[in-house]
Order: sequence, then structure tokens, then C-alpha cells
Amino acid sequence: MKACVIGALIIISCLSVSCGQTSLCQLSVFKNSSILSGRDTVEMFTLVNANGMSVQVTNYAASLTDVFVPDRQGRFEHVVLGFDSLECYLGRHPKLGATVGRFANRIKNAEFCLNGQTYHLEKNNNGHSIHGGTNGFSHRIFKTDTFYVVKDTAIVVFKYSSIHLEEGFPGNLELSIAYKLTNHNEIVLEYTATTDKPTVVNFTNHSYFNLTGCTRNVLNHIYRIYADSITPTDSMGIPTGELMPVVGTVYDYTSPQSVEKRVQKMGKGYDVNYRLDKYPDSLELAAIVVEPISGRVLKAYTTEPGMQFYIPNSNMDYLIGHGEKKYGRYYGFCLEMQHFPDAPNNPQFPATSLLPGEIYRQVTIYKFETISE
Repeated sequence: MKACVIGALIIISCLSVSCGQTSLCQLSVFKNSSILSGRDTVEMFTLVNANGMSVQVTNYAASLTDVFVPDRQGRFEHVVLGFDSLECYLGRHPKLGATVGRFANRIKNAEFCLNGQTYHLEKNNNGHSIHGGTNGFSHRIFKTDTFYVVKDTAIVVFKYSSIHLEEGFPGNLELSIAYKLTNHNEIVLEYTATTDKPTVVNFTNHSYFNLTGCTRNVLNHIYRIYADSITPTDSMGIPTGELMPVVGTVYDYTSPQSVEKRVQKMGKGYDVNYRLDKYPDSLELAAIVVEPISGRVLKAYTTEPGMQFYIPNSNMDYLIGHGEKKYGRYYGFCLEMQHFPDAPNNPQFPATSLLPGEIYRQVTIYKFETISE
């Protein structure tokens, strides 16, 4: 992994640092690198706002690869796990920043019934399906549709055409995802999709955040999740179909809490879907995360009904990330906005079906702030 090319980072780091030392930067978006992967071109884009915050995205898995924001002292650091070069994204890693689909999370027995017909998916997770299969969207090269600046927002749009029965899912699906960086330090993800046959869809972003600047684990972060229940699962991570109140459990983040003592008690990280306290399809606050030492704050908003809170306990020391940092255990947290796992097999859950003539829409926002001493 250390052999990965790092030239692109040098350009972006210099740009971001110099912007951070001035009172105002120019809102911009540009392509800063590209490589060939077979017959396809993999591209990296940089978005910069007037505050000096910068974001990188690539059309490989329509991934969010870097977020560069200041702490309370104005010092800029990387706050998502990622690599310094495009080549690294083509190798082994746990879906860093990727768009996940067609169906994020798990589907029991890798099958579902729609309009009286049963569809069989790849059993890539202990006899079940997870994240759209081995060759789901997180391993696909999207088409770069456009990139531009309008008013106070820099935008990159990626598109992907998923053919009928790709990974077992019915319908020719057209997906568009727009990444937007605003002058309010917001990263806005806008998804739209259409199909020519009845199908099921569930898209999410798989970024691993670390507000320390990726220098320590995320156990000391303070988490507030706007949800009073979860969808409990069996030992294989498949929902039982019930809702379980979080009060009095290790899943209760209705008031701000660190995860450290709870993780020590459980002996593992978190991988659980929360039912968010919100109106259907409305854009509302889902979670707030604070890193008390740096003073960085992440506020997450979504139109989705659920959020997978994920802190893996696997050791990621095989990953060499931004600035040659070596990652470790509990080194990132994911706020994966989504519909519920195994929804196609649980009609009591919010529906994930998409029909011809309908338009799937999702908006998710990750907003960065700082707190005072």
C-alpha cells in the first residue's frame, strides 16, 4: 500500500493549507488526477469552498475520498479514512467512502419476492446477501457526468447504469449521485434513480469519519443519535423484524455519550440500524458527533428512515492512509443513511421497492463545525 502514488495529495494539501491561512478562498472544483483501469478511466476531483475546506471524490464507486477541515485552532486535517492516490482504491479496503448498492446492508438468505417472483442474489455474507454482492456498486466505475460551480456550491455528478439482473436485481436502473460542497461547510449527497422494471433499492455512503484528524481511534468521540429504537438482529446480523427501544441499553445515545466504556463492555464495536425520529422523506437531523480535543463537530442530516451506526473492531493497520498515517482498531465511525436491512422481506419496514415511472430520491448532508474551548 505504501507504494501507492501520493502526488495528488501534495497538490491538494498545499492548496487547502494556504486557503486555511487566508480569510477567503475561491470556490472551485477541478479534476486533479486520473488513471486507466482496463478500458475505463478513474478520475479524482477536488472541491474547495470559500472557507478553505476541501473535499475529494472519485468516480470509482462514486466515493468520498477525503474531507479536509479545521479544528478549533484553525488547523486543517483529514477527517475521513482514505488514500492519497487513485491506485489504492482499486485494491483491498473496507469500502472506504464508497457508494453502496443496489441494496445496502443485508438481505436474508440472499433472496426476496417482488410481485410474485422470487429473485436470487449472491450469498456473499454467511448465506445472506450484503451491500449488493461482491461486485456491487462499491466496485463499479461510474461515469463522470459533469462538474461545475453555481452560486455558493461546488458540484460533481456521477452516474451509473445497472443492467437488468446485475448481481441478481431486476430492472435496468439509472442512478445519479451529486456531491456538493457549500460555503456552509456542508457536504451534500443527492441521489436519484429510475428503473424500467419493478425492483428494490437502498443506497448509502460508506465513509469512515475520524474527527481527531485520523490520529487516534474514535472511542473518545461524543455521539448523539436522534433515534429511540433499533432493528435488533440475530447472530448473523439479520433483523428479527421487530423494533427494540434503546433506553437502558448500550444502544442508547438519546443523550450525548462516549462509546469507549460500552465498547469495552461489549468487547466489540457497533453495527446496528437505528430507526430515526423523523417524518418520512423529510430532511432532518440524524446524529451529532463531537471530538472534544480538536473541537470538531459533525452534524448529519438525511431524508432516509434509518441509519446504520458502524464502528468496526477489526484492525485496519494494513491500510496506509492520508499523509502516510497507519490506521488501527476502532479508527473510524460510519453514519450510513439508509432504509432498514432486509426490508424486502419485512413488509412492516419502510418500503424499498421502486417502480417504473417513479423517481427515487435521497438527500444526506454531513456538516462540519467547531466548538469553542
